[in-house]
Amino acid sequence: MRRRVVITGLGLVTPVGNDVESTWDSLVGGRSGAGPITLFDAADQDVRFACEVKDFDPTVAMDRKELKRSDRFVQFSLATTDQAVRAARLEQALPALPQERFGVIVGSGIGGLMTLEDQHLRMLERGPGRVSPFFIPMFIADMAAGLISMRYGARGPNYATVSACSSSAHALGLAYRSVRSGEADVMIAGGTEATITPLCLAGFASMKALSTRNDDPATASRPFDLYRDGFVLGEGAATLVLESLEHAQGRGAPILAELLGFGQSADAYHITAPAPEGAGAQVAIRNALADAETAAGDIDYINAHGTSTPHNDATETAAIKHVFGEHAYDLVVGSTKSMTGHTLGAAGAVEGAICALICQRGIIPPTINFEAADPECDLDYAHQGPVQRDVKVAISNSFGFGGHNVTLVIRQWPGSE
Repeated sequence: MRRRVVITGLGLVTPVGNDVESTWDSLVGGRSGAGPITLFDAADQDVRFACEVKDFDPTVAMDRKELKRSDRFVQFSLATTDQAVRAARLEQALPALPQERFGVIVGSGIGGLMTLEDQHLRMLERGPGRVSPFFIPMFIADMAAGLISMRYGARGPNYATVSACSSSAHALGLAYRSVRSGEADVMIAGGTEATITPLCLAGFASMKALSTRNDDPATASRPFDLYRDGFVLGEGAATLVLESLEHAQGRGAPILAELLGFGQSADAYHITAPAPEGAGAQVAIRNALADAETAAGDIDYINAHGTSTPHNDATETAAIKHVFGEHAYDLVVGSTKSMTGHTLGAAGAVEGAICALICQRGIIPPTINFEAADPECDLDYAHQGPVQRDVKVAISNSFGFGGHNVTLVIRQWPGSE
């Protein structure tokens, strides 16, 4: 049995907006979420800026008691799930939904790093006896999925995916498979990350992965530009409600788009560098197209992994050319990381949600901060501003340290506007 899988609800908390509409308006408007770090004193760091979530109020989705026992990454995920469940009108349907056919998969590349750093410092300064009894459940990466399942009574598949920057793309793909195979009727799937911390920033800076444009953070993330010098660390979350088409139609749910295919692969090459010519990425893209039973020529838009690092952007461009041939020059290949920064394990879900919105609304956000063309990156990256285009089928690429590659295929749902 192979059932069709549709997206009925979305929730977003990003560096450019704390819900779907504010995020969308910022993306279409080409507004950067980068700025000086405010979450801690970064004066002694080599890199002193990031794409922080701004003015986030966790009490919109949890009470004060829950708040004290949860890390920021969990708070983001509960907030976006609340948005997605309300958008999908799912709560009204829960009494009739068998709990064992309702699951949750939420990816996070790192989990509760803020809690880890805080509790480690507390132990060093005040001794082991002062470590919080909630430290472990606040830190572990599966807690977002666990708490969501408890909140909504979801007793089906429930776990976290951890594959660096592919984590939440894996979450969406595996949730899609659960619904498609008949294991579940409804899945809450997404990703979350809150790693703008002293240790994380220093670690990425030490490995020379981050842009060092401290004098002008808003222009630092510049995917596919000749003068790109690294990614901008971001944070945030996204949640999608996935359902079988039959279940969604049976309850009269709004259908935003269709999740059509999922492909994955490994580079088996290097702990951080992509394989030459994007060999592993090519496999993931081809696998996703095959799974979607969709020809390469049917793709209108690619939300690229597009991190703004010298190696990734050139390698991803090469992979796209290998898979799509001449059609690569007819595509728009955008990177919304130019505005959100790189939200690490949350990126796949954030960008999957953005692809669904693009298919629904017919507007492709720009890839901002273009200054000069790179001869190795010669496709259409929407550098000139938002693109009005009827996107029937889009793909979203996510590639992670360790050589993890995921591609998702998302199709426009007729009349979803």
